[in-house]
Amino acid sequence: MLSHKKRLINMAGKKICLGPLNKIPLGLGRGFLVDDQEIAVFRPRSGELHAVHNICPHKKGVLTEGIIDHCQVICPHHGHKFDLKTGQGSEAGEKIRIFCVWEEKGEIIIEV
Repeated sequence: MLSHKKRLINMAGKKICLGPLNKIPLGLGRGFLVDDQEIAVFRPRSGELHAVHNICPHKKGVLTEGIIDHCQVICPHHGHKFDLKTGQGSEAGEKIRIFCVWEEKGEIIIEV
């Protein structure tokens, strides 16, 4: 998986452009650093966009190094699955933060 990070400036309550959509191939994810938060943006083969906190809460695995399948990412360190729409993990009480993300004129836009 791609783990390239790009430092961006957060404008609280505003949308932030993360760059061109084609920088994330279908079926992969890419990491971004926004206001010292590691955010993963995933683009499943369906073409949807999902953005979540990039660090697994269990073993601190980098989720962009994991495998995505439909709307789930599998942590590379321990195999726990996280729903990319809700952030819910496969274990009770395990959850990652999700972010609103969309494509606008060929660019990835996120709200943090």
